[in-house]
Amino acid sequence: MESRQIKRGIYSVGAVDWDRRLFDSLIPLPDGTSYNSYLIGASQKTALIDTVDPTMEHVLLQYLDELDVSTIDYVIANHAEQDHSGSIPGIIDRYPEAKVVCTPRCKGMLIDLLLISEDRFITVGDKETISLGDRTLEFIHAPWVHWPETMLTYLQEEHILFPCDFFGSHLATTDLYVTDEGQVYEAAKRYYAEIMMPFRTVIQKNLEKIRGYKIDLIAPSHGPMYDKPQFIIDAYHSWVFCEPRNIVVLPYISMHHSTRRMVAYLVGALARRGVTVKQFDLTVTDIGKLAMALIDAATVVLGTPTVLAGPHPNVAYAAVLANALRPNLKFATIIGSYGWGGNAVEQLTALIPNLKVELLPTVLVRGFPREADFKALDNLAETIASKHRENGFV
Repeated sequence: MESRQIKRGIYSVGAVDWDRRLFDSLIPLPDGTSYNSYLIGASQKTALIDTVDPTMEHVLLQYLDELDVSTIDYVIANHAEQDHSGSIPGIIDRYPEAKVVCTPRCKGMLIDLLLISEDRFITVGDKETISLGDRTLEFIHAPWVHWPETMLTYLQEEHILFPCDFFGSHLATTDLYVTDEGQVYEAAKRYYAEIMMPFRTVIQKNLEKIRGYKIDLIAPSHGPMYDKPQFIIDAYHSWVFCEPRNIVVLPYISMHHSTRRMVAYLVGALARRGVTVKQFDLTVTDIGKLAMALIDAATVVLGTPTVLAGPHPNVAYAAVLANALRPNLKFATIIGSYGWGGNAVEQLTALIPNLKVELLPTVLVRGFPREADFKALDNLAETIASKHRENGFV
């Protein structure tokens, strides 16, 4: 592919990574990703906003060669994570006059992560600007979207917001702009769930911070650009501000079908009471799908057999994941089975201290569930449905 002109003198010079399927050795990437970088030319200075993952540095350098870029005055580092910053050393080696522009905290992190010399930096305060001549860059500090040092860059004259990971989506595509809103909505929701959701309350403040800006284009550092920016702004508002919905998320494991039978019965009991259930067999679940489901759910039910007196490790992992992501859940409970005893409930409960939830009655049975156990599951389903109705979850 070739570099793409966005507006006069402004180019997309990032890289599409079609084949990457795992990020941070943790996050599935079913649709690949992109590492977006943007070159801004002006009457006096040239700036490069973000770079690319080191594995794709050759693509960025090739684009700069094709555009015959002889000078870069500023490399804007919105975020220190290496998929955006990792090619900065190569860029500043090629362009020795370039200064790295970032927040004070980002400077320290880039020195630690990439061993960049301290004299290559310019640090900027919140709302500070740098003139490129006939174009002006404004820097908006936005900590915890999703690291503590992050900032957004706003091109004042063109009303373009470069928010790095904020509003991003892991999506490999040849489209420069969003063309399939349904596809991008799901990719962006997955991205939010996996990366941004732990900082939901901080993101509320950062959304308010950009409210006063005229934004004609959002150019994130992953995924296509938003030439209709209200689409993604509205999506973020719904994810961070709205109350949960009448949804139960039910991740589970079953070794000898006892827990599976309980899960099937509870799902049916909830459905009969008008509650939507999203069921996940943790032996095959894409954790991104599970994370997405947690965004809207009011209740999580963990289904586990007992292994060596504790919960199944996969269920423990799901609990740890939910605890780390901090979704806006209101209720939680545990169902499952055991052979001779154990502390599965106590151990799972201890794994979710960050979830500010009301713990509902658990249903743990010895062996295969019997009539009394199915009655207990009916009671649990009624409790969940009643709690959702009382709180107005629809």
